[in-house]
Amino acid sequence: MTRSCRSELGCIGRRERRDAHWNAEQQAVKFGVEIGEYRGIVRVPRRVFQRLLPERPTPERCVEAYYLQRTRFESIAERKLRRRQLTEDGNVEISGRDLR
Repeated sequence: MTRSCRSELGCIGRRERRDAHWNAEQQAVKFGVEIGEYRGIVRVPRRVFQRLLPERPTPERCVEAYYLQRTRFESIAERKLRRRQLTEDGNVEISGRDLR
């Protein structure tokens, strides 16, 4: 695993490409993050990818789009963690608003 340090919070753990995957039940791309003591999951719902993709956001296209903009998604996740914007289950969900 390589690491990408961006702030005083620590590093986001970068894992191999198989880390991010499509979750059919939640209709979202999911990937893991580690910042300092925090370890959790980030979800990016299909509707977020509708803004990024010129064609229909299939699961495969969503995962591919995630990898093409991985740094952007990791930065958004880090910002949400720093602001303690967590879901009820203690994880992070990126919305279309976060991409603005």
